Amino acid sequence: MFERFTKDARAVVKGAVAQAASVGAASVTPEHLLLGLLESEGSRGSFALAALGGGEWKDAVRGELEAARRRGGLTQAEAEALAGLGIDVDEVVARVEDVHGVGALSGGQRGRRGHVPFGKGAKDVLQRTLRIALAQRERRIGDEHILLALTGRPGVPAEVLAGHGVTYESVSRVLYGSGEAKAG
Repeated sequence: MFERFTKDARAVVKGAVAQAASVGAASVTPEHLLLGLLESEGSRGSFALAALGGGEWKDAVRGELEAARRRGGLTQAEAEALAGLGIDVDEVVARVEDVHGVGALSGGQRGRRGHVPFGKGAKDVLQRTLRIALAQRERRIGDEHILLALTGRPGVPAEVLAGHGVTYESVSRVLYGSGEAKAG
């Protein structure tokens, strides 16, 4: 599938691997793909983000992704649901970090000699990029398809982006006009 990726999409994937490696993650996650996408410039995905105000909130998104990473990958909605059951996620995180160190809930250590494999969530996002590109009858998979896949899949990236007005629908409007892409 990677042979169908544009130069920009490959740069996002490489950026995601670098992001995962930089924090010692056990695998590349959808959050790492979003961080790789936030670093891209001059591409269709970066154009869509800029059109939706990305220059104003990119740093906030990075902070929100870090907060989710410290929560062990829980979305804010999941943390609120647990609070409804009497579980204070921030308190749990604080206790775990007191005993095991800051970032203890953010995942295990990476595999052999720095190799960072793709986790199930990241693989799912990349598979969705193919379906989105095919739905648009496009031969190549661009970073804009990665952005659409991230916004069209439940999880931390979609929640964080939606908090800044970046949804599947808003990205589709920017990229394709009034017609919407279908996520398949």
